[in-house]
Amino acid sequence: MSTRFRTVALGGALLIATTSVAGVFASSHREAPLISGDPAADNTDLYAFVSPDDPTKLTIIANYIPLQQPGGGPNFHPFDDDVRYRIHIDNTGDAKDDVTYTIRFKTEAASGKNGVSSFLYNDFPVTTVNDEDWLVPQEFDIERTKGDTTVKIGDDLRTVPANVGPRSTPDYPALAATGIHTLANGVKAYAGPRDDAFFVDLGSIFDLGGLRPFNAAHAIPLATADGVDGVAGYNTASIVLQVPLTEVRQSADKPVLGVWASADRKAWRQTTSDGKVNWSGPWVQVSRLGNPLINEVIIPRHLKDYWNSQAPSKDSQFLKYYEAPELAALENLLYGSALEPIDETGRTDLSLILLKGVGGVNQIRSNPVLADMLRVNTAIAPCTADPIADDIGSCQRLAVLAGDVAGFPNGRRLEDDVTDIELRAIAQGYGQFLFDNFGLPNKTPNNAVGDGVDANNDRPFLSSFPYIGLPHSGYESVPPLRVMPV
Repeated sequence: MSTRFRTVALGGALLIATTSVAGVFASSHREAPLISGDPAADNTDLYAFVSPDDPTKLTIIANYIPLQQPGGGPNFHPFDDDVRYRIHIDNTGDAKDDVTYTIRFKTEAASGKNGVSSFLYNDFPVTTVNDEDWLVPQEFDIERTKGDTTVKIGDDLRTVPANVGPRSTPDYPALAATGIHTLANGVKAYAGPRDDAFFVDLGSIFDLGGLRPFNAAHAIPLATADGVDGVAGYNTASIVLQVPLTEVRQSADKPVLGVWASADRKAWRQTTSDGKVNWSGPWVQVSRLGNPLINEVIIPRHLKDYWNSQAPSKDSQFLKYYEAPELAALENLLYGSALEPIDETGRTDLSLILLKGVGGVNQIRSNPVLADMLRVNTAIAPCTADPIADDIGSCQRLAVLAGDVAGFPNGRRLEDDVTDIELRAIAQGYGQFLFDNFGLPNKTPNNAVGDGVDANNDRPFLSSFPYIGLPHSGYESVPPLRVMPV
C-alpha cells in the first residue's frame, strides 16, 4: 500500500470513528441523541437469567438512569413518576408481548409538609424503606398483563433510598433488604439504586475505538496498557423482578422466552410558570433494550432515536445493518494489520444470533420473527458458581463462546463479558466451541480481542435476590480516576 493511500485509509477510519464510535459499547449508556438528554427514561442494561438459587424462576434486571455519581444529592437519582417502565416477554416467537410487567412510580416530598422544611434528602438516619426520616419516599405499583387480562400484583411498594453515607444510611445492606417485596404467586420485586454491573473500558473505546491491550496495533499506536473499567464507582437504578417460570412461558416443553425492556412518556410536555412540568397525550416509547450494544454498535446514528421508538416485531427493517455491520469495517481499518480480515458483508451469523436465536440453544421457534430480544432458554440449568467467593465454577465470562451455554447470548447474566463477546463475534473470532458445534468462524487472533476489562470488580454480586451489587455510598465512594500523562 502506498503512503498516500495509507493516509487516505486512515482518514476514512478517523471519519468513521468520530461519527460512530462515540456511540459504541456503552450498553445504552447515552446511546442515542434524544434519550441521552432524558436519563430517567434511558434503559442502560437488561439482564435475564434462570435464578441460580431457584431454577424454577426467571430473574429480570432492567437498569435505567446511567452513570450516576453516588454523591449526587440532595435529589440523587430517583425513578421518574412520569415514565412508564415496562418489561416484555414473548413466549411464542412473534416478538409481541405475551406477558408484560408495567411499573409506575409515585414520589411524595415530605419536606415542606407538616412543618418539615429541609434542603436535605433525609433529616435523620434512614433504617428501613418506611422510615419517616426519608423526606422524598417513593412508591411503585406493578401491573401484569397476560393476554387480555391486566392485574395489579404490587401496590404502593417502597423503593429503596440512595446510599447517602454513614450518618444517613448507617447499615445500608439491612436497609436495602427491607426493599425486597414478596408478592403473590412467589413473585419478588425490588426497585432502587444498585452498583452498575456493566464493565467496559469506555475511556479507551471512545478514543477512536481504542482497546488498551491492543494499543500497539491501532492505526494510531500507543503503549499497550491494562483496561480501565469506565463504569466502576457509578450507580444505576434497578428494577428487579423474579417470576415463576409457570407465569411467563407457555409450557415446560416450550422453554425459550424473548425478553426486552422499554420506557414510555406521554407525547406532550408543558412547563408552567410555577416551575412544574405536565405531561399529556398518548404514551410514546422513547427507549428500549434487548440484546446489549445493538443501538450503539449496529444501528447508525441517524436511526438511533427511531430504533428506540420501534417495536421488536418491526426489526426486519434493520436487517441490513446486522449483515453489513459498520463496526466490522472499522475494526478492519483500525486493526487491519493485526487481525485476520473480517467479512464486512453477508454477516448472517450476526443476524442469526441477535435477531433469530440459535437453533438448539435459544431459538423460540423454527421460523422466528426477526427481533432484538434477549432469548433465554429456561430449560438450561444455571452454571455453578459462588459470586461472593469469586468462584466461577462452570460459569465462563465469555459464556457461549467458551462453551457455557447458560450465558449470553442465551439470556444475559451479570458476570457475562458482553463487550468482549460481541467484539469477537463481529471480528469472527467465535472460539473453538461455536466452531466445533455450530460451524461459526474462529479467526485468529480475532478470537482474543477484548477491552482488557474482564469483570465487575468494584462491587461483588450477590448469591440471592436481587443479585446485583449494592450501590456505592455518596460519602465514601468517588468514581475511580486514573491519572495518565498528557
